[in-house]
Amino acid sequence: MPDNLLSLTEAAAALHLKPSTMRAWVLRRKIPFVKLGRRVLFRRSDLEALIATSVVPAHAETANGVCR
Repeated sequence: MPDNLLSLTEAAAALHLKPSTMRAWVLRRKIPFVKLGRRVLFRRSDLEALIATSVVPAHAETANGVCR
């Protein structure tokens, strides 16, 4: 298997999620996946993109210390 493809179990471990969560995301099409026969695989780059788009920025503090 190419190094950039991960099994469902490997992808779940990489994201610190349960495999059942990954299966639910696949069913809801929340995450891109590769289907080879009956196998569901995930590209490492798609997992990294998911992480990048899920980042919640911190609040910027103003001069008086109050967050906006």
